[in-house]
Amino acid sequence: MTAMNGRPNQSAVARLETALARIRLPEAQNVFTAVFADSARGEAEAADRRAAAGRPRGPLDGRIVSVKALFDIAGTVTSAGSAVLRTLPPAIDDALVVTRLRAAGAVIIGKTQMTEFAFSALGTNPHDGVPGNPHDRRCLPGGSSSGAVVSVVDGMADIAIGSDTGGSIRIPAALSGAVGFKPTSGFVPTEGAFSLSSSLDTIGPIASTVADCFAADQVLSGGSMASRPQMASPYTFRLVVPRGRLFDRCEPQVLSAFENAVERFRSCGLQIEDRSIEATLDRVAEIDKIGTFPSIELGATLRGLGLSSLDGVDPKTRVRIEAGAGLLGVDYVRMTRLRQAAIRSFEQSFGNNEAFVLPTTPIRAPLLSSVEEHNAFHQANGLVLRNPRIANMLDCPSISLPIPVGGLPVGLMLIGRRNADRRLLEIATSVETMLRARPSGAGAYSDTST
Repeated sequence: MTAMNGRPNQSAVARLETALARIRLPEAQNVFTAVFADSARGEAEAADRRAAAGRPRGPLDGRIVSVKALFDIAGTVTSAGSAVLRTLPPAIDDALVVTRLRAAGAVIIGKTQMTEFAFSALGTNPHDGVPGNPHDRRCLPGGSSSGAVVSVVDGMADIAIGSDTGGSIRIPAALSGAVGFKPTSGFVPTEGAFSLSSSLDTIGPIASTVADCFAADQVLSGGSMASRPQMASPYTFRLVVPRGRLFDRCEPQVLSAFENAVERFRSCGLQIEDRSIEATLDRVAEIDKIGTFPSIELGATLRGLGLSSLDGVDPKTRVRIEAGAGLLGVDYVRMTRLRQAAIRSFEQSFGNNEAFVLPTTPIRAPLLSSVEEHNAFHQANGLVLRNPRIANMLDCPSISLPIPVGGLPVGLMLIGRRNADRRLLEIATSVETMLRARPSGAGAYSDTST
């Protein structure tokens, strides 16, 4: 469970060989669907030559990066975790985000395991296997970016690139103990990525720190090459706790860890207030009564790929696709209009210097054996999706940070204002420092992170 640190005194080649050795360990089974050892070695050697010449391409140059199995990599089939897509022809070109990663000097080590079509949040996959949670291999890692998070936490990659349609980056980050960032939609291009929901899909990083997520996001979004985010002063922003239904059914361990974190923030001088967003959640619930975007839009994606039958699809996934098949076009238009109204209303309800803070998921990583039965699976799946998907429905940037606890990880989620991604990452950097600090006296904390 040792994440790679990318220290300057370690060559990219040496760190790559360490990563490849970890991929070959028994506990790494089911983490990757493809490993690009030869091409990665060439990329690592090129990065080391640039470093020796004093001409690095930026903060990702020489960093080991894994990519989720729904991204096109030239010459490989984009299976998106599904057996029924394995017969597709290989991709001709890399996905645009992969092209940007390569241009920034990233070493692409391989494709990571995921749930089928990215359409569940626990990390199960009957076709390709399930990677075990790094903190307890009997437990699920979270999904749909399951292999992505394990590749980071188990030291097979510095950074993993995943997708987030309803929490698929932040949920595994929370359940497996990493940092996961979801941007505002449209900031990162989705060309060359299998689409679960064209309305909700976003692409972002999983890493060990906010700084690494920031560096990756800069590359993915085509932004400026700043090396790390500024840290927001504690006196320049406010955290808002949305008490209400998003705190229902929280495990005692999750609630305790969250409340302890909030008290730590207060002792560090943060402004914190409770504020209801129940009216906004009512708007989201009104959409859900009609249908869900992934159920409808995934069906359209599969049909566009020439898949006329769902035979061979995991029954737990198939039932969710079929749920959207009977919706009328007029209902889909209503859903879209209701969502746009909810986005506008929520965007106007808080400012760039405020962020909502809440548990990422109300439960910790469940045992794989506990969700084998269909009803248990769907209950747990819906529960871990409940909080993160709000940011997707309302098109807000959001990040999950690990709360330091013993045992299974607990995630703390920040939701920022739409299009205020940079500010959210600055706030997250400040919050991360407080979470990792060690008490050194009344009202003071010393940073012991490395």
